[in-house]
Amino acid sequence: MIREERKKKKRRKHIFRGILIFIAILAIAVVIGIKVFVIKNVEVEGNSLYDAATIEKVVLNDEYSWNTLYVFFKYRFKKTENLPFIDTMDITLKDPQTIHIEVYEKGTMGYLYISGIGENAYFDKDGIVVETSSDVLPDIPKIEGISCDEVILYEKLPIEEEQLKDMLTLTQALKRNNLVPDSITYDSQSLPILTYDKVKVEVGNTDKLTQKVERISKILPTLKGMNGTLHLENWTEETTNIVFDKNE
Repeated sequence: MIREERKKKKRRKHIFRGILIFIAILAIAVVIGIKVFVIKNVEVEGNSLYDAATIEKVVLNDEYSWNTLYVFFKYRFKKTENLPFIDTMDITLKDPQTIHIEVYEKGTMGYLYISGIGENAYFDKDGIVVETSSDVLPDIPKIEGISCDEVILYEKLPIEEEQLKDMLTLTQALKRNNLVPDSITYDSQSLPILTYDKVKVEVGNTDKLTQKVERISKILPTLKGMNGTLHLENWTEETTNIVFDKNE
């Protein structure tokens, strides 16, 4: 009986000692978490539509966001606040005092003004409407001369299939070659006219589009500050003469 009591006392001592050790370890972990995992650096990558300060403000948005561990685990279980034109943001812990934010923006190729909703409809490389907004974003061309009265978010632009295909081919080719214009206007024959400041470029149909874009990339820098129209609508590989009509 006495031996059993001793065993019970010994067991209780071990349990108590184990609890104390656990509490001590937990206390040390809390102190380390509070003292060491303090945000001192925030790295933002992949953003072009919003500056780093705006992204940082959206991510570090509550009273506990001074702690790197808290921020890291917070976004393991919830999404970041929605921002127009932002698809997702990936938050990682680079070191105990540095949070890294990788921004993935929605790929926008251009936008149309939709009178039915009084906003701009931004579309991606597949012609899908990714955002509607009254904002006008830089380096994204406005598409004019195409009739479209209403759109549905995350669905394809409701315009004639062949015209949509030509528009997407053109906008992608221009973006690949860093030749994004201020606007693309389709004339009465549904042929595109590009506008770069005071220079207009009449592209004609999309035949030989790759070669035409190459010509634009070489000629456009020489027209900086000028006012007029560059004619490629009749260009062929045989007739290499390209006319620039300068406005008086």
